[in-house]
Amino acid sequence: MIIDMPSTTTTAVSKKLVELRKTGGAVTLGRVLTLVVCTHDSENSEDIIDAANEASREHPCRVIVVARGPREAASRLDGQIRVGGDAGASEVVVLRLYGALADHESSVVVPFLLPDTPVVAWWPENSPAAPSQDPVGKLAIRRITDATGRENPTEAIKSRLASYAEGDTDLAWSRVTYWRALITAALDVPPHPTVESVTVSGLTEEPAVDMIAGWLASCLDVPVTRLTGHLYVELRFVGGDSIRIARPQTETTATLSRTGMPDSRVSLGRRETSDCLAEELRRLDPDEIYEAALTGLTKVTYE
Repeated sequence: MIIDMPSTTTTAVSKKLVELRKTGGAVTLGRVLTLVVCTHDSENSEDIIDAANEASREHPCRVIVVARGPREAASRLDGQIRVGGDAGASEVVVLRLYGALADHESSVVVPFLLPDTPVVAWWPENSPAAPSQDPVGKLAIRRITDATGRENPTEAIKSRLASYAEGDTDLAWSRVTYWRALITAALDVPPHPTVESVTVSGLTEEPAVDMIAGWLASCLDVPVTRLTGHLYVELRFVGGDSIRIARPQTETTATLSRTGMPDSRVSLGRRETSDCLAEELRRLDPDEIYEAALTGLTKVTYE
């Protein structure tokens, strides 16, 4: 069920939520967190809401979508409430802010935060330079950005280190969870030779590739080179042997090659945004490995 409330107020939207709760049951029962999504009022809004809905099936929550409209428009608030089949396992409150009101996101969000539950903020598009200092970011214990799709993804992910605060993360990091697991498993096979150097290659518009490079530079403390081109990770060992994991950009199966052994095929598709978001919502404590990977990016050589 979708209820539109054009040119409304936060008070009116809150009252409507209470009315729905009385007529339709305790819709907030069992909600484990409040997810605040800060985005623009654009054609991408529905895809973003769909991703939040999918993630909510694993983490029942109240989703508050703050969609900023044109600042030159007259100030107004358009509200929308989604419950039932249109809201996954959550209830969705869409708040479209126009004019000067678009500069006051946090004030509009506060009345809808669930009591005694953690708040997570997600910027699926452009994010503030310092998420922890943003008015909405200050309400949250977990702040999720996404460098993928930005104008300069490499610089976007590199800039995360300067503004890093406990609770920050980026979906470019969770997009490489399976890559990290596969690399770790490959290195765990005897006789455990010493890694001498690493090459990581991929498209410039994929900051997830940069995160792999930063993670390996941090963990292994060896020279790591980031190339632009085909997608692969190659680890070279002292003595000349190597491990190479390669996958065509648009495929879902990777090839793992190891010196002296037959190649093996491994499922390694690109993760959907909803899957990455759900993973980030599983942990609300600081992610020290993510911070280490950002630090490792300063050691990576770009060619």
